[in-house]
Amino acid sequence: LVCLLTWVSTSVTAQTKYFTRDGSVTFFSKAAVEDIEALNRKVTCVVDAATGQMEFSMLIRSFEFQNALMKDHFNENYMESEKFPKSTFKGIIENASSIKWSVDGSYPVKVTGKMTIHGVTKDVVAAGSFFVKGGKVSGKSEFMVALADYNIMVEKSYTSKIADKIKVTVDVNLEPMAK
Repeated sequence: LVCLLTWVSTSVTAQTKYFTRDGSVTFFSKAAVEDIEALNRKVTCVVDAATGQMEFSMLIRSFEFQNALMKDHFNENYMESEKFPKSTFKGIIENASSIKWSVDGSYPVKVTGKMTIHGVTKDVVAAGSFFVKGGKVSGKSEFMVALADYNIMVEKSYTSKIADKIKVTVDVNLEPMAK
């Protein structure tokens, strides 16, 4: 009976989807003259625990900067937010079966998929971790993005102020999705 209940509990948990509308993505540019950091707290994420599939979406204009001028330059000159309003990622957790979604712990993962930024879609591989504590699930990843890979051009006069590779940090606190 205990084995049957454990199996049923695991099967039900493995079929759960997790979701958030208030995940965060931070990017950080370290350059010779200036460091630039921005935060987007309106990131949507869905993770299917059974299949390992995951999706992220965010509006580019939702990034918050230290000053309004940086935000204007970011949206108008570099990201062209009117033309390319959002960024997405669709992929899979390669080792999703190693995550025990109902057991407290830290679970390192490898995620592969396609990320679209500035209208350009590229294959991405990133390391990250899922954390389960007291029935709550969160995830985190850090990876580098090369601006040139996504056709984001920096004027020569600004190359000392903007790095050619940007550190991206993703943080999500996920809730079970209602069926």
